[in-house]
Amino acid sequence: MHWKRKRRKEPSSIKQYSISKKLRQEKRSNEEFESMIASLSLEEVIALKLELSTRSVDGKLYALPLWSKASEIFRDALIKYAFSACRTQVEATSFIGLRHSEYWKLKKKYKPVLYFEEEQNNLTTQ
Repeated sequence: MHWKRKRRKEPSSIKQYSISKKLRQEKRSNEEFESMIASLSLEEVIALKLELSTRSVDGKLYALPLWSKASEIFRDALIKYAFSACRTQVEATSFIGLRHSEYWKLKKKYKPVLYFEEEQNNLTTQ
Protein backbone atom coordinates (compact mmCIF):
# COMPACT_ATOMS: atom_id res chain seq x y z
CA MET A 1 0.00 0.00 0.00
CA HIS A 2 1.38 3.36 -1.05
CA TRP A 3 0.60 6.49 0.81
CA LYS A 4 1.62 10.06 0.33
CA ARG A 5 3.11 12.00 3.13
CA LYS A 6 1.00 15.00 4.03
CA ARG A 7 2.84 18.21 3.43
CA ARG A 8 2.70 20.59 6.29
CA LYS A 9 1.43 23.93 5.24
CA GLU A 10 4.13 26.48 5.89
CA PRO A 11 2.83 29.51 7.77
CA SER A 12 2.94 32.44 5.44
CA SER A 13 4.80 35.41 6.75
CA ILE A 14 3.34 37.63 4.03
CA LYS A 15 -0.39 38.15 3.92
CA GLN A 16 -2.10 37.86 0.57
CA TYR A 17 -1.56 41.40 -0.62
CA SER A 18 -2.57 42.62 -4.05
CA ILE A 19 -1.78 45.98 -5.57
CA SER A 20 -4.61 45.51 -8.06
CA LYS A 21 -7.10 44.75 -5.29
CA LYS A 22 -5.91 47.71 -3.21
CA LEU A 23 -6.27 50.15 -6.12
CA ARG A 24 -9.69 48.75 -7.03
CA GLN A 25 -10.91 49.20 -3.44
CA GLU A 26 -9.72 52.81 -3.59
CA LYS A 27 -11.62 53.20 -6.91
CA ARG A 28 -8.34 54.11 -8.64
CA SER A 29 -8.37 51.10 -10.98
CA ASN A 30 -10.75 48.73 -12.72
CA GLU A 31 -10.58 45.73 -15.04
CA GLU A 32 -10.67 47.84 -18.22
CA PHE A 33 -7.89 50.14 -17.00
CA GLU A 34 -5.73 47.16 -16.01
CA SER A 35 -6.14 45.51 -19.40
CA MET A 36 -5.11 48.77 -21.09
CA ILE A 37 -2.04 49.04 -18.83
CA ALA A 38 -1.17 45.39 -19.54
CA SER A 39 -0.90 46.15 -23.24
CA LEU A 40 1.82 48.77 -22.59
CA SER A 41 5.47 48.14 -21.80
CA LEU A 42 6.83 49.19 -18.44
CA GLU A 43 8.82 51.95 -20.11
CA GLU A 44 5.67 53.27 -21.81
CA VAL A 45 3.75 53.27 -18.53
CA ILE A 46 6.51 55.23 -16.78
CA ALA A 47 6.85 57.71 -19.65
CA LEU A 48 3.08 58.19 -19.79
CA LYS A 49 2.90 58.75 -16.03
CA LEU A 50 5.65 61.36 -16.26
CA GLU A 51 3.91 63.09 -19.17
CA LEU A 52 0.58 63.17 -17.35
CA SER A 53 2.25 64.44 -14.18
CA THR A 54 3.78 67.39 -16.02
CA ARG A 55 0.68 68.53 -17.90
CA SER A 56 -0.39 70.87 -15.14
CA VAL A 57 3.04 72.56 -15.08
CA ASP A 58 3.26 72.92 -18.86
CA GLY A 59 5.60 69.95 -19.31
CA LYS A 60 8.35 71.31 -17.08
CA LEU A 61 9.87 69.41 -14.18
CA TYR A 62 12.80 71.65 -13.42
CA ALA A 63 14.70 71.16 -10.17
CA LEU A 64 13.25 67.70 -9.58
CA PRO A 65 16.00 65.07 -9.30
CA LEU A 66 14.21 62.46 -11.42
CA TRP A 67 17.38 60.78 -12.65
CA SER A 68 18.83 60.29 -9.21
CA LYS A 69 15.50 59.20 -7.72
CA ALA A 70 14.58 56.77 -10.52
CA SER A 71 16.26 53.81 -8.84
CA GLU A 72 14.52 54.61 -5.54
CA ILE A 73 11.14 54.72 -7.27
CA PHE A 74 11.80 51.41 -9.01
CA ARG A 75 12.98 49.71 -5.81
CA ASP A 76 9.85 50.87 -3.99
CA ALA A 77 7.66 49.44 -6.75
CA LEU A 78 9.65 46.19 -6.82
CA ILE A 79 9.32 45.65 -3.06
CA LYS A 80 5.55 46.26 -3.26
CA TYR A 81 5.23 43.82 -6.16
CA ALA A 82 7.28 41.17 -4.34
CA PHE A 83 4.90 41.47 -1.40
CA SER A 84 1.89 40.94 -3.64
CA ALA A 85 3.45 38.14 -5.73
CA CYS A 86 5.23 36.04 -3.08
CA ARG A 87 3.84 33.96 -0.25
CA THR A 88 6.74 34.22 2.20
CA GLN A 89 9.52 36.61 3.13
CA VAL A 90 12.11 34.06 1.96
CA GLU A 91 10.37 33.75 -1.40
CA ALA A 92 10.24 37.54 -1.78
CA THR A 93 13.94 37.79 -0.92
CA SER A 94 14.83 35.20 -3.55
CA PHE A 95 12.49 36.76 -6.10
CA ILE A 96 14.19 40.14 -5.82
CA GLY A 97 17.63 38.54 -5.69
CA LEU A 98 18.86 40.00 -2.43
CA ARG A 99 20.51 38.68 0.68
CA HIS A 100 18.22 38.54 3.70
CA SER A 101 19.98 41.42 5.44
CA GLU A 102 19.62 43.67 2.39
CA TYR A 103 15.96 42.69 2.02
CA TRP A 104 15.15 43.57 5.66
CA LYS A 105 16.85 46.96 5.31
CA LEU A 106 14.80 47.75 2.19
CA LYS A 107 11.64 46.46 3.83
CA LYS A 108 12.23 48.84 6.73
CA LYS A 109 12.94 51.73 4.36
CA TYR A 110 10.01 51.32 1.95
CA LYS A 111 7.44 49.92 4.43
CA PRO A 112 5.39 47.77 2.01
CA VAL A 113 3.21 46.32 4.77
CA LEU A 114 2.14 49.81 5.78
CA TYR A 115 1.29 50.60 2.14
CA PHE A 116 -1.10 47.64 1.92
CA GLU A 117 -2.56 47.77 5.40
CA GLU A 118 -3.01 51.55 5.62
CA GLU A 119 -5.93 51.59 3.20
CA GLN A 120 -7.43 48.38 4.62
CA ASN A 121 -7.62 50.05 8.01
CA ASN A 122 -9.23 53.15 6.47
CA LEU A 123 -11.83 51.03 4.65
CA THR A 124 -12.81 49.10 7.77
CA THR A 125 -13.30 52.27 9.85
CA GLN A 126 -15.63 53.87 7.31
